[in-house]
Amino acid sequence: MSFGWIVFFSLLGVAALFSVAVMLISFYKLFYAHRRSGLGFDDVAGLDKAVYEPYKDKMLKLMNELRNMPHTDVSIVSYDGLALRGRYYEKSKGAPVDILLHGYRGSAERDFCGIAFCCFALGHNVLLVDQRACGRSEGRLITFGVKESRDCLSWINFVLSEINKDAKIILVGISMGAATVMNACEGQLPDNVIGAVADCGYTSARAVIKKVMRDMKLPATLFYFYARAAALIFGGFDPDAVSSVGAMKSCRIPMLFFHGDTDGFIPYEMSRENFEACASEKKRLVIVKGAEHGMCFISDMESYYREVKSFFDREE
Repeated sequence: MSFGWIVFFSLLGVAALFSVAVMLISFYKLFYAHRRSGLGFDDVAGLDKAVYEPYKDKMLKLMNELRNMPHTDVSIVSYDGLALRGRYYEKSKGAPVDILLHGYRGSAERDFCGIAFCCFALGHNVLLVDQRACGRSEGRLITFGVKESRDCLSWINFVLSEINKDAKIILVGISMGAATVMNACEGQLPDNVIGAVADCGYTSARAVIKKVMRDMKLPATLFYFYARAAALIFGGFDPDAVSSVGAMKSCRIPMLFFHGDTDGFIPYEMSRENFEACASEKKRLVIVKGAEHGMCFISDMESYYREVKSFFDREE
């Protein structure tokens, strides 16, 4: 064999090994990123992180109050056979029902410890949901809103069939929950759904996964190719299947967007893109100065409440 062929096969072997290494790393990152959350409904894990530290005492107080309020444990079976669980808080019979969907690897109680009380102050009932693969809900993998958006539709049907067939419903999502809500708005929603709140949501699963890869100093385009392949083969979902920006182009319900301008995880420009794409005749974007990721409400509770109240007053 000539020297040229030796070099050729050597380079081919190196390229093959490199491809396998990238694939394995990507697969690992997929399961690291998508593995189920260890947080329970009343888990305070995560409050030691720098983003929560300034508000930790306030959040713990609100979480404790929420935990001790009268509620009913509820559950549904997802379209793919998972038991999904939540808590229903009834302020008054016949009042609007707010369905609250938490963020990536979060918990319902932690992410909505403040916003739930905003809903109560409006006189609304609250359905606090643990998303698939989080808390008490079943599931192996988090899918960044792909399968979760279908779960959202199931929770809407639950409210109409088990709580009040005439209920007015507002969807409220934070972070991945916001993407879940926006993706659910792409299809034909029941007329009962009178609006939605998308707090610090991202434009697509692809965009946020690649952003995280870049933050990890990885070549995002290359690694995303393998991560997507792993999701398709082992996770049974396609990260490219849904896009919040795309969903907003066919959205017809009133949409209220929030985002903090110092969000270090999901850039607030993503909410601006979602807002600009939104086809609804009624929409509003609120940029909260100095708010970190998921901290819009807790950093300025009174202003957040006023924005929500004024936006939905005429819808009820």
